[in-house]
Amino acid sequence: MKVTKDQKDALNIALNLEIEEADYAEKVRKKLAERRRNADFKGFRKGMVPPAMIRRVYGEQCLVDSVNELIGESIDSFIRDEKLNIIGEPLPAENQPENEWKEGNTFHFTFDLGLYPEFKVEAGSGDEIPHYQISMSAKDKSGMVESLKKYYGEKKEEKSDEDIDKEVTDRLRDQYRQEADWRLNQDIRGYFIDKAAIELPEDFLKRWLFAANDGKYTKEDIEKEFDAFKKDFCWQLVRGEFLRNFGIKIGDKDIDEAVRAYVTYQYAMYGMGNVPADIIENSMNQIRGDRRQMDRILEQVEDEKVLAKLKETVTIKAKKISAEKFRELK
Repeated sequence: MKVTKDQKDALNIALNLEIEEADYAEKVRKKLAERRRNADFKGFRKGMVPPAMIRRVYGEQCLVDSVNELIGESIDSFIRDEKLNIIGEPLPAENQPENEWKEGNTFHFTFDLGLYPEFKVEAGSGDEIPHYQISMSAKDKSGMVESLKKYYGEKKEEKSDEDIDKEVTDRLRDQYRQEADWRLNQDIRGYFIDKAAIELPEDFLKRWLFAANDGKYTKEDIEKEFDAFKKDFCWQLVRGEFLRNFGIKIGDKDIDEAVRAYVTYQYAMYGMGNVPADIIENSMNQIRGDRRQMDRILEQVEDEKVLAKLKETVTIKAKKISAEKFRELK
C-alpha cells in the first residue's frame, strides 16, 4: 500500500492512499470465511453454504469493511509515525476520487488533516489589564429606589428613605463589582488570545465542525458562529499553554469541590438551602456519570486556576468608568 503526504501549508496536510488487491485480499478472505461459518441460508446446514454464494451475497460488504479497516490503520500509523498533533478527525477530501467497489481493483483515497498550531505565550508584569471601577449611575439608582419602594409598599413593610437608599447603594455596588470582575476575566482572555496570535486551519475547522455535528448545524450556521467558536478555541489553546507554563495540576479534590459547588448552587437556585448530605452526594454522583458535564466542569476549574494565576502575574490597573460608558464597551 502506498501512502503519500501532500503538505498544503504549515497546518494542512492531504494524505493520499493507494490500496491494491494484495493489501486487502487476506482481510476479505477472513471476513468471507467468518460469514460462511455463521451463515444461515434456507436449504443449507449452518457453515455449509457454498463459498460462491457467500461471496455473491456478502462479497462487496466484506470488501468495503476490509478497505475501511486498512484506511483507518494506515492513517493512524501515519499520524503516530509523523508525531502529528491533529485537530478533530481526518476528513475525506472534498475532491475524493471515485472508486468502483470490485475485488481486484486498486482504490484511491485522499484525506485532509488539520494540525494544531505551534505557538508560545508568556505573561509578566509588563502585561497590563484594566479592572474597571464603575461609578454609580443616578439612573440605575433612582430606578431601583422606585422599584424597592413599590415592593415594600405592596408588602406593607415600613422602610425609611435612608434604609432604601442604603440597600440600593449596597446592591448596586455588589452588582457593579460582579460585572467588573466578569469583564476583567473576559479582558484577560481576550488580551492573551491577541498576544498569542494563533493561526488556525480555518477552512478545515469549519468542515470538521459540520461533519462532527452530524447535521445539527448548517454550513451557514457554522459560518455565522465561527468567530465566537474561534475565540473560544484559541482560549482553550492559550489556557492549556499556561497550565503547562505555570505547572498547574488539577486534582480529584479540585474537581469534587467544583461538582459540589455546582450541585449546591443548583439547589439554591430553587430556594433549597441546607440540603441533606446524602442527597447532595447522590446528585454529585449523577453529575460524575455525565461525561459532557464533567468536561464542562473541568474546563471551568482550569479557567479559574489559570485566571487566578494570571491575576497574580500581570499588572491589574484600576480604571474608573461610568456605568453608561461601561455598558458601551465591546
